[in-house]
Amino acid sequence: MQTRPREGFTVRSMRSRQDVRANTVIGAGLLAGGANVIMQLALPAVGYGVVESRVHDGNIFTRPLKRTRTTLTYLAVAMLGTDEERKAFRRAVNRQHARVRSTDTSPVRYHAMDPELQLWVAACLYRGVEDVHRVFVGEPDADTAERIYAYSARLGTTLQVRPEMWPADRAEFERYWQESLKRVSIDDTVREYLHGIATLRMFPYPVRLLFGRLNRFITTGFLPPLFREHMRLPWSDRHQRRFDRTMAILAAIVMRLPRPLREFPYNVLLWDLRRRLRTGKPLV
Repeated sequence: MQTRPREGFTVRSMRSRQDVRANTVIGAGLLAGGANVIMQLALPAVGYGVVESRVHDGNIFTRPLKRTRTTLTYLAVAMLGTDEERKAFRRAVNRQHARVRSTDTSPVRYHAMDPELQLWVAACLYRGVEDVHRVFVGEPDADTAERIYAYSARLGTTLQVRPEMWPADRAEFERYWQESLKRVSIDDTVREYLHGIATLRMFPYPVRLLFGRLNRFITTGFLPPLFREHMRLPWSDRHQRRFDRTMAILAAIVMRLPRPLREFPYNVLLWDLRRRLRTGKPLV
């Protein structure tokens, strides 16, 4: 993959931030969250890095609310935070990531500080931005799409991804994406872990009973076919029609909400991050 710095990247940042806030239904991205986690962990080094992680206070099955808060705060500060806020959050996350590395018994080698692995995670997150925009807003014009894409480099550069590692434009990103898909593989261990996320196994039984099947359906709907196959999740034309109808109804509702509600909970989490910075409380 060829990489090169993009002229004018920082000059366009403010306009891109406005594109992200005005044109992307930020809060609605929660619906695609489960699918995005599956996509990220479909790269074996990322999958086993999460499944085998010894950072127990970041385990979604033992500390679901804390893990969810940390993940969503990262997205909030990466896309909407200031450079200083991003640096502060990077330092906090780095202390956690430095402890996530493979052992002699791990089936694959990994280290959470690896920029290449973080680039894959950021690429999956950007795909999520694309999918949510397409479902809830529609296809953006070419210029807006490129600005949102360039700005989305922050999903990686907020951690260890160097700016020149982010593919220079959407065409180059597509080449990177197609090449990376060749490395996708989900074995039984990671698949079981991900099925637990799709069915909300980390939450109390009443929550799983009420929302588990719905979450699995929406998660499967947002997954590209390759990832559904690796997860062994059935999907048919009937499922797709039902998914499209459901998303159309939700989009009609969400797009009529005022922007603060469309951005919830990311706006609240960004406020909480700033409060923690002022008061010296832990960020993760």
